[in-house]
Amino acid sequence: IKNNKHSEVNTETENASEKVVQESELVADRDSEEVPQETQEKVTDTVGTESDRKSDTETPEASYADDFYISEIPDDIFAKMQGKSYKEDCTVPREDLRYVHVRHMGFDGEAKDGELVVNKAIADDVLAIFEELYKADYPIEKVRLVDEYDADDEASMSDNNSSAFNFRFISHTTRISRHGLGMAVDGKLSIEPANGADYVDRSKDFPHKIDHEDLCYKLFKEHGFTWGGDWTHSKDYQHFENNAGNP
Repeated sequence: IKNNKHSEVNTETENASEKVVQESELVADRDSEEVPQETQEKVTDTVGTESDRKSDTETPEASYADDFYISEIPDDIFAKMQGKSYKEDCTVPREDLRYVHVRHMGFDGEAKDGELVVNKAIADDVLAIFEELYKADYPIEKVRLVDEYDADDEASMSDNNSSAFNFRFISHTTRISRHGLGMAVDGKLSIEPANGADYVDRSKDFPHKIDHEDLCYKLFKEHGFTWGGDWTHSKDYQHFENNAGNP
């Protein structure tokens, strides 16, 4: 009789255990039911839209803020300029100059960092011009400080480099040149060798030519610069200068 009772208890326990297992499996089955396809698509679309919206509104602004900016001349840059673009007889105060950092599209199709030193009077204009050129994928081979060429203009131009401030007086005068004031940019935005005979005939077509239809000419003109290609006494097709405050 005792064994029969134990048998009955064991049977009841086993039945209860099986019931618990069945209920657990039922709950698990409900939890694992697939989310309707329509609901999944809505979730995916919502996440994608928010991500895209964040990318569209934040990434470009952050990028331009990091890549295009103006500052007072940093100490390390000013040290590099000493005895080169900022010569011992330089009469332009450091506080009148600005460091301009830009991005530009190289001739190889790769984006590159660029830097110039200009007068604070034209810093905003120069920054805006280079930003527009970059947005348009306008090719510029190099934008380096002329100090990397020991402030030798010929060496800088021969390397197809775009630069700006380089203190000097106009030959045989006591007047400071526009480059010496930081009010001019030798825009080697194209292949325009200073003494390149092949580029003197402007009726010819050649790659990266600056003319009145060219974007860089239009942008500099819009920002109040004059172009050396319009001079009558001599031509300087890479030269853009601003005459604000010209005596």
